[in-house]
Amino acid sequence: MSACVPTRATDSHQNRTKRAPQPHSPPPPSPRRFRIAGADVSASIAVFLIALPLSLGIALATGAPLQAGLVAAAVGGLVAGRLGGCPLQVSGPAAGLTVVTADLIHRYGWRTTCAVTVLAGLAQLALGCLRVARTALAVSPAIVHGMLAGIGVTIAVAQLHIVLGGTPQSSVLANLRALPAQLADVHPADVAMSVLTLALLLLWPRVPGRLGHLMRKMPAALVAVAGATLTASLAGLSLAKVDLPSWGSHALAGLPEGPALGIAAAVLTTTLVCSVQSLLGAVAVDKLVAGQPGLSARVGRSDLNRELLGQGAANIVSGALGGLPVAGVAVRSSANVQAGAVSRNSTMLHGVLVVVAALLMVPVLELIPLASLAALVMAVGIQMVSLNHIRTVTRHREVLVYVVTTLGVVFLGVLEGVLLGVTVAVAVALNRLAHTRITHDEKEGVHHVHVRGQLTFLAVPRLSRTLHHVPQGTHVVVELDGSFMDHAAYESLQDWQNSHTARGGTAELTGRRTGVRDTGPDGTGFETALANTATGTTIGATSGTTTAAPARTTADAPSGGPTTSTVCRCHPWTPWRNHQCDHRRSTPAGGHPADPTDQPADRPAPGTAEPSSPGTGPHPGTGTHPGAGPNPGTGTPTGTGTPRSGTGTGTADSQLARGISAFQRDTAPLVRGELARLAKEGQRPSQLFLTCADSRLVTSMITSSGPGDLFVVRNVGNLVPPPGEESGDDSVAAAIEYAVDVLRVRSITVCGHSGCGAMQALLNSEPGGTQTPLKRWLRHGVPSLERMADDGRPWARLAGRAPADAVEQLCLTNVVQQLEHLRGHESVARALREGALELHGMYFHVGEAQAYLLTEADGGGLFDGVGVADMSA
Repeated sequence: MSACVPTRATDSHQNRTKRAPQPHSPPPPSPRRFRIAGADVSASIAVFLIALPLSLGIALATGAPLQAGLVAAAVGGLVAGRLGGCPLQVSGPAAGLTVVTADLIHRYGWRTTCAVTVLAGLAQLALGCLRVARTALAVSPAIVHGMLAGIGVTIAVAQLHIVLGGTPQSSVLANLRALPAQLADVHPADVAMSVLTLALLLLWPRVPGRLGHLMRKMPAALVAVAGATLTASLAGLSLAKVDLPSWGSHALAGLPEGPALGIAAAVLTTTLVCSVQSLLGAVAVDKLVAGQPGLSARVGRSDLNRELLGQGAANIVSGALGGLPVAGVAVRSSANVQAGAVSRNSTMLHGVLVVVAALLMVPVLELIPLASLAALVMAVGIQMVSLNHIRTVTRHREVLVYVVTTLGVVFLGVLEGVLLGVTVAVAVALNRLAHTRITHDEKEGVHHVHVRGQLTFLAVPRLSRTLHHVPQGTHVVVELDGSFMDHAAYESLQDWQNSHTARGGTAELTGRRTGVRDTGPDGTGFETALANTATGTTIGATSGTTTAAPARTTADAPSGGPTTSTVCRCHPWTPWRNHQCDHRRSTPAGGHPADPTDQPADRPAPGTAEPSSPGTGPHPGTGTHPGAGPNPGTGTPTGTGTPRSGTGTGTADSQLARGISAFQRDTAPLVRGELARLAKEGQRPSQLFLTCADSRLVTSMITSSGPGDLFVVRNVGNLVPPPGEESGDDSVAAAIEYAVDVLRVRSITVCGHSGCGAMQALLNSEPGGTQTPLKRWLRHGVPSLERMADDGRPWARLAGRAPADAVEQLCLTNVVQQLEHLRGHESVARALREGALELHGMYFHVGEAQAYLLTEADGGGLFDGVGVADMSA
């Protein structure tokens, strides 16, 4: 390796702090004219072409003056774009506000609706000053998706009347009742323009080949409306068209007129919908930005409280000028990012273009058929009922909340539907907490009491009744399949256990918490295990089990027989050679210990391979989640420790056999149902986890994941070879393609770790020499080495401290470099462009058991530590 790298690693901190300015920092500001990047100009034009027809269509759907849509689009671009906390989010009239605004206009009139918009903006300013933006995101996604779906259904049903040439009614029920009569009185010209608009909307993005790629540069919404307008003009069709009165007669906001309680409810509803939609849109934009290489470092993450302040200011201005309520719009924001916008200038420039169009393009806009705008808005409403959202809430068992919220919004109103959804969500959560299923059966003389769900005082009567039916003097296994036990349940179990053992019975507790387990007639082990879960503590810390066969103690041992111990103080992931289990040792009846030179029955005989840590017993479990405890009688070799085959030593063979046996005994019964479901439904992992083959990295442990969660790829050095015939690697590339295109994972994580042997070998490698398989593979890490040696690029670093040495620096740099290689793969690049995939960098310090996540703070990358408090984020 070049001598510059070790020298740089030696005094890395001092050398790098002397750089001024840093390579990735802009030069010192100098007086110069305001400039707009070319990418922002092109992006603003693309957004403007989408916003113009949608703004008119949403105004039409609400029953407001059509100019109001243009006012809201201009104010959203200029005010929210300048003051908001999400630079690339485009604000304006949103389809999600259509139902709310239409109801306000119907009840109170247009001038009062504008006043409500102003008051809602003031409420948003207050919420932004209170910094509660993050709290607004705590609403259940099922409620938010249900609200949007209900609004979408309402929009689609109402616009269907305009598509057919009629006029929508004031409610969904009224629209449904009037639909048969409307179908009997269809206007062919309106239907024809609507069908043409929908056909262009559907087919324009799907034109294949190079021609399709060029055509897709023009937004489908604009093409659909323009095509219908041109056809209607050339054919001379007689149908209703856009009517934009003179701006001199445009109605502005007035003092609110109506009952105070009704106005307050209207302000609350408008504030809720505007705020939630804007904040969720900002979060979605952050995800899109994260998928654009180099853009996240330039734009940064959204400031949600500032975004709330910007939206409030925009609503105040829009309402005062007679515009519709303003919110962040997902379609326009996504188009802004994908068109290459790099700053808030694109959003503001799109607002300027809307102003120009509203002033200079009125004759052209008045040629647009209303049926075409209605079809466009109806398509947007249908898209708001997302099948992806339905699948998500189904997977999380929140379909009831989603359906109730949707129906409530459709038939009662937005505020009423959301409140109904919140009520149902709370009831579902309480039901899950209180609902406990308790069963009792007998197998081969052993009584099994299975408790599924949380064990609280509400379940104590049923638990006591079930335990009362267990015959006296029998052996009982109580299986706790939950994560919570309160004090009442703990005392009830303890009292029953004391009573049952006093009558000659035995009790055994199993659950999801590993630790001291088992019980004899004295009940000590059972009581100790119960104490771990009593008084409201959780028992779901790990996915292990606490089963064991009942053991005899000194009290019930026959005269002259040995005493036994079944207490295990090991964790389920403890290495085989480091287990400190108390194995069954023979003790003479007189109480004197046996000769320490005696070999226990399951330890290898002298001359066979011993574990590397002297004095420790063999491992009864595995690195998965077995119970911890001795494992006699499992069919493993005893006495001599001779191997079962000629492929390994007796010790290794017995360790493997004991581990497998412990899994079959302890873990398999717990995971069999879940694995059976996965075998039937197929795997659906949420992320691809690419990490090193180092044995110290237990991916399921450090990510708290289970079967079916991670699609794992491991290799030496967590390397991602760049795509291409010469440098590529089919194995890793195939795994990436399969994960992204077939499994549809939502994120990919590249995880490095401290003390990586591959990085050490890379640092110590010398040019030339024999090209072994390891050296040929490590050539994929050379770009990481070159990146670290490049003085013109910032270094990857850890938050709070400098890297310990050159190896750790290379480990960090390698994660950043492999993420760049990953973005070069076609399937990954395509998914990132579509916003369907996120990339994450991770560094795990083995000695500290500390995980660090990569944040794109600059070109080099900052790895920030993840703490316990971050679990709530």
